[in-house]
Amino acid sequence: MVSLDRFIEGTLERYPKLWNEYDSSWRSPCEIGEPVELEDVTAIEWRPQSRLEADDFSGLENAFETEIHQSIKDYYGSYWSGGLEATCKEGHVSLMFLWNDEDRDRLVDNLIGHALAQKRSRSPLSIFFACTDAASAYFLSVNNSTGEVQLELPGRKPIRTVESSLSKFLERLIPAPPYVHPDRVRLTKLFLDSAIKPSL
Repeated sequence: MVSLDRFIEGTLERYPKLWNEYDSSWRSPCEIGEPVELEDVTAIEWRPQSRLEADDFSGLENAFETEIHQSIKDYYGSYWSGGLEATCKEGHVSLMFLWNDEDRDRLVDNLIGHALAQKRSRSPLSIFFACTDAASAYFLSVNNSTGEVQLELPGRKPIRTVESSLSKFLERLIPAPPYVHPDRVRLTKLFLDSAIKPSL
């Protein structure tokens, strides 16, 4: 997925070292080296890793009795990665990715719950891929029939269409500081120490 590749490249150009809080029970192919002990937290460096084999989503397709839109398959099947932050004209975006195999299983369970809620609200099937502000319940999804990116709230009909396709939406994202994510606040200094400073 070229637009996703470019966004990740842009993030790594600005933030060549990415960090997560280390969890010995939640390992990932993304992790690099050994954990780093800080004053109040243990951190692990990581980097998005291209996946050699993407999920076919056949189990989810059988559960939904429909094919999953190819753009979503490409998106979730391209990388193992932690979440990445971005901005666009509509505001802040936190992109979701799969950290490991267990995370994939958790995603499938969440998508099934999401689909059931949509069925109750008589909304068309969509597959979520991003959150907005951390304090907000809004999220972004791909309409499984049209491929359009839409803004949603849990259990309600889509609010509005944001972009005509996932690829076009990713093309206009600007990488944002990874440490703005609530789970990485305690790692801010690590990010700032390793960030590439813009030239004057």
